[in-house]
Amino acid sequence: MATNSAVLPGAGAGGISSTGGASPSATTPRRGTRFQRGPLRWAILALALLVAFAMMIPFVIMLLNAFKSPADYAANGPVSLPSSLYFDGLVNFWTRVNFPEKLVNSIWISGAVAIGATLVSLLNAYALGIGRIRGRMWIVGAFLLANMLPQEALIYPLYYLAKQVGLYNNQWSVIIIFTVIQSAFGTYLLSSVLSTFPPSVLEAAALDGASKWQVLWRVVFPISRPTLSVLVIFFFIWTWNEFFIPLVMLIDNATQTIPVALASLQGDRMMDAPTINAGSLISLLPAVIFFFIFQRTLTRGITAGAVK
Repeated sequence: MATNSAVLPGAGAGGISSTGGASPSATTPRRGTRFQRGPLRWAILALALLVAFAMMIPFVIMLLNAFKSPADYAANGPVSLPSSLYFDGLVNFWTRVNFPEKLVNSIWISGAVAIGATLVSLLNAYALGIGRIRGRMWIVGAFLLANMLPQEALIYPLYYLAKQVGLYNNQWSVIIIFTVIQSAFGTYLLSSVLSTFPPSVLEAAALDGASKWQVLWRVVFPISRPTLSVLVIFFFIWTWNEFFIPLVMLIDNATQTIPVALASLQGDRMMDAPTINAGSLISLLPAVIFFFIFQRTLTRGITAGAVK
């Protein structure tokens, strides 16, 4: 005999059903309510604001000194407000280091590394995460170990190798080096993500007669696109800020990047502190603009994507 499980009239969302049991919404409290409205939430928000404020202090000081004259800087110090806006520091840095040329160099190197390292990471992770080749864990561990090595330990072999193959003082040497370095991290991350790839999707593609290459570009790549986009952004910003290896590999002024050109001014007697702060501000703007353009991509989860 069928059981009448309809809610009695007047019971509402928190009423009693005809079976005599209480509604789940009436007996089960909402999980996390006390944490969302309790003092812990406000304490975490206050701590986050304090950390953000502490991180913004150097940028505020840099902004103040970028528009301050050398005389004002010497008289009032670095933490005072500028008595008048001084734009000669920006002009001097722009013309002295040939900033447009350095900007093109940095964009070219960072963009090439971001795309190349992401592509290499995808190919490696496809073989390790989905292909399940023999010795997978040892290979992933080797990539993790390589990612932990400091650049100072690699610079002499890289310098000697670049000399031997004729790539010293060539931007391609920096692109190749950072593509390999960044792809070590990308391979380690993507291999973990692709190891949880839904087998049903791969089986359906195999039943349709798709080859491994077609599975990679028509199945794995579209679903993993959010993760790959995050890697491209990370690789671009990381390469943009690199200093040590470009300093060693690029000795010609025409091939240098923005961080190297900015550091070269610190020993120049004609460059004062406000000019260096103005140069730092100009050098920071392209990376900040790039970040704000792609900030919505960064908000997506590493495992974002839908199985269709």
